[in-house]
Amino acid sequence: MDKIPMTPYGADTLRAELDRLKSIERPRIIKAIAEALEQGDLRENAEFQYAKEEQGFIEGRILEIENKLSLAQIIDVRDIASSGRIIFGVTVTVINLEDDAESVYKIVGDDESDLKLNKLSVYSPFARALVGKEVGDVAVVKTPNGDVELEVKLIEHL
Repeated sequence: MDKIPMTPYGADTLRAELDRLKSIERPRIIKAIAEALEQGDLRENAEFQYAKEEQGFIEGRILEIENKLSLAQIIDVRDIASSGRIIFGVTVTVINLEDDAESVYKIVGDDESDLKLNKLSVYSPFARALVGKEVGDVAVVKTPNGDVELEVKLIEHL
C-alpha cells in the first residue's frame, strides 16, 4: 500500500483520537450495551440497537485510524532543508493577482486538512497547483468560478 503523508501534528491528533476511542468511548459503549441487555427483549430495544450501531462505528474508526497510522509517512518539514519550492508541510503565502488579496496556507495530509484553518490537503487541486512552485512563480488554480492566478510570496518551513 501507499504511504500516507502526515505532519507530526496530524499523527499526534490521530493517536489522541485513537486513545480516546479505546480508553473512553469503547468502555462507555460496552457498558451501554450491557445495560440494554439487562432490559430484556432485544427486538424492540432501541437503546440496544443504537448502542450496537455506535459500537460498529467506533470499532470501524479504530481500525481506520490504526491502518492510517501504520501507513503514515510522518514528514516534519522543519527537518528538511529549504529548497525554495513548495512541498508537503510548508506554509505558503500567496497573493491573488485578481484582487491583490493575500492568503496563507499550510500543505498537509488529508486527515489534517481544514479550509477554515487554511490547511490544504496535499491532494487538493489547490495544493497540487502550488506544489513545486517557488517564490515569484504564478500558480493557476482551477475553481468552479474559473481560473484563479496566485503569486507565491513566501514559503516557510514552520
